[in-house]
Amino acid sequence: QVQLVESGGGLVQAGGSLRLSCAASGRTNSRYALGWFRQAPGKEREFVAGISWNGARLYYADSVKGRFTISRDNAKNTLALQMNSLKPEDTAVYYCAAASPSSSFSYYTTGRNYGYWGQGTQVTVSS
Repeated sequence: QVQLVESGGGLVQAGGSLRLSCAASGRTNSRYALGWFRQAPGKEREFVAGISWNGARLYYADSVKGRFTISRDNAKNTLALQMNSLKPEDTAVYYCAAASPSSSFSYYTTGRNYGYWGQGTQVTVSS
């Protein structure tokens, strides 16, 4: 079992930045792939970014590529998402999630592959 807790959400103006964090506890010695997803009101959950267990592979949705950066610190059991140049369409609840390791981009983008999820943190970008 892995428990995930997100933090760092808030209200920011368009063009601003936020840094989300996700703290993992429990069975953190396993080599989990980690990802960030988001869900806006009335929309389906969508993949944002993913990172392999050793941080060697990074995956991004086209909508955030070049603006968001995913990173992890396995020594501290933390996952981060640095979000720059935020847009109103980035407004959503952001979730971190953990999955078994993989090197497939399509694997990371598919929510059902993730067995553990955090409770989410709200990000609101005003225009």
